Amino acid sequence: MATANKNLSAYDKTTIPNAKDLRFGIVVSEWNEAITEGLYEGAMEALLDCGAKTENIIRWNVPGSFELPFGAKKLIETKPVDAVIAIGSVIQGETKHFDFVCSATAQGIMDLNVRTQVPVIFCVLTDNNMQQAIDRSGGKHGNKGAEAAIAAIKMASLG
Repeated sequence: MATANKNLSAYDKTTIPNAKDLRFGIVVSEWNEAITEGLYEGAMEALLDCGAKTENIIRWNVPGSFELPFGAKKLIETKPVDAVIAIGSVIQGETKHFDFVCSATAQGIMDLNVRTQVPVIFCVLTDNNMQQAIDRSGGKHGNKGAEAAIAAIKMASLG
């Protein structure tokens, strides 16, 4: 959980492998688009800053966070990628829908990590309200997309 003082965009570039030879897939939920676009921009900025080439980054959109695991699975099956970043945003509402979507999305992404040789990074905000999502997608807490990109680089470089 992010604390009030944690900047999700902060990283020490000297501790991160160069991403120049790595290929990335980014699957982005269209639901809560203002938030997911901010997360995508943060991920792209960090990947490029760490040496990734634009031509080695593939973006696919899916309707919502629930569809992220399938989108990531299809991307892994059809494109040569070293890591996938699954970007979504689920904001608490008045029903249990939030719980089901969050749980299923997290489980689906975890299953891909266990069943494939390609790491899938969970970049899905599960916030109580829109302000929390804004704060974590380029707002006062930085950008979770950048943090996910750094995780993708590190995981793709394992081995």
